[in-house]
Amino acid sequence: MWENLANRFFLNFIKEDRWKYIADGLKTTLIITFFAVLIGIALGFLVAMIRSTYEKTHKLKILNAVCKVYLTVIRGTPVVVQLLIAYFIIFATVDVNKVLVAVLAFGINSGAYVAEIFRSGIMSIENGQFEAGRSLGFNYPQTMWYIIMPQAFKNVLPTLGNEFIVLLKETSVCGYIALQDLTKGGDIIRSRTYDAFMPLIAVAAIYLAMVMLFTYFVQLLERRLRSSDH
Repeated sequence: MWENLANRFFLNFIKEDRWKYIADGLKTTLIITFFAVLIGIALGFLVAMIRSTYEKTHKLKILNAVCKVYLTVIRGTPVVVQLLIAYFIIFATVDVNKVLVAVLAFGINSGAYVAEIFRSGIMSIENGQFEAGRSLGFNYPQTMWYIIMPQAFKNVLPTLGNEFIVLLKETSVCGYIALQDLTKGGDIIRSRTYDAFMPLIAVAAIYLAMVMLFTYFVQLLERRLRSSDH
């Protein structure tokens, strides 16, 4: 049995340097996830600020309406469909890097969920905190930045961490636009060796390891933030 496993391991990963499909795919997955997270945080924070400002002050009515349409469309359609629309419709006539398309698609998708996470965190802070900020002479943006957002971030950190874990796993659909991510790399090996077990288990193990590592760092950050309260 061990000899059979060794032969299959050699066939799937060592022969013809097939392990490089996994390594290259992992690199692509990490690049897409990293930059999509940055876009998601920036876009989500902006949308959350507009939505919460409207709910508290009834200002920015037009921008709030635009944000509601954005949230409805993005959260109401599958991410793989959004990826296909971005590549085959929006950028159909443009010679653009597939990684860039994936980053934009996943970043815009993540932004919609991050926006609602941030908004729920902001709305969970009692109005007395806003009044305290005003009594210190802060205007509305300063109150939000120095008083409300630090508290809201602590409240939503676990949910925010889960969203980024979901984003990492969602990038596995990049193969739909012929982009060689981690999942596609394993599938290429499977198509060459006709052995699904080794490459797909390897892909699953790598995803699991990344999720566990990311979860550990989020929990570490949570503990740091809790200890700073004392």
